[in-house]
Amino acid sequence: MDRRINYLMGLDTETCNGLMVDDKLDLSQSIVYDIGWVVTDKKGRIYETRSFLIYEVFVMMKDVMASAYYADKIPMYWEQVQSGQRKLVKFSTMYNQFWEDVKNYNIKNAFAHNARFDVNALNNTIRFLTKSKKRFFFPYSIEMWDTLKMARQTIGKQKSYRKYCEINNFVTKHRVPQPRLTAEILYRYITGDVTFEESHTGLEDVLIETKIMVHCFRQHKRMEKRLFTKVA
Repeated sequence: MDRRINYLMGLDTETCNGLMVDDKLDLSQSIVYDIGWVVTDKKGRIYETRSFLIYEVFVMMKDVMASAYYADKIPMYWEQVQSGQRKLVKFSTMYNQFWEDVKNYNIKNAFAHNARFDVNALNNTIRFLTKSKKRFFFPYSIEMWDTLKMARQTIGKQKSYRKYCEINNFVTKHRVPQPRLTAEILYRYITGDVTFEESHTGLEDVLIETKIMVHCFRQHKRMEKRLFTKVA
């Protein structure tokens, strides 16, 4: 590890749309079955990639998995597990690897697109699977950044982006339509590929979000990156 580099960790999760509580599906809580992360830097150089399916959810919670928004991808996941493209592991194995990467690369900052969703889902998952012995996935020492927040303050303010979204109808359905800032649309704008479709799998999506993060930094604009701002 080069100690001169400020290593960052980007994460993305795919979730089921709830938990089974008293034989009923509670849609108020999302739980993670697929997580991917990268170790990168502000220039987008990739030093590590990780991709895990969580055994306790993906295999042992079939009723809950059936509620997953992208449940149609389950056969694809099994093919990728069999080919070695993805690892199917227990939550503790994934979590140990997460901690090892955090320590090895001295991670102080992590990021995700619409980070609040991923943070909440990971907290739900660790609480459920450990019976609340552990309540928070991320250590307090890590400051979480939200690339959605970053993009809103940089790319989203550009006339060229607003015009791009208007031309391609990538706008909200509000009374006064606003440019949408999903990772998929932002990546289309950055790459010029209007037909690009997000994979909606953990590792592949975080690679996209890494490019969005880099593009935000390249604007050299002041922006509030933190998901949670500290109160004085």
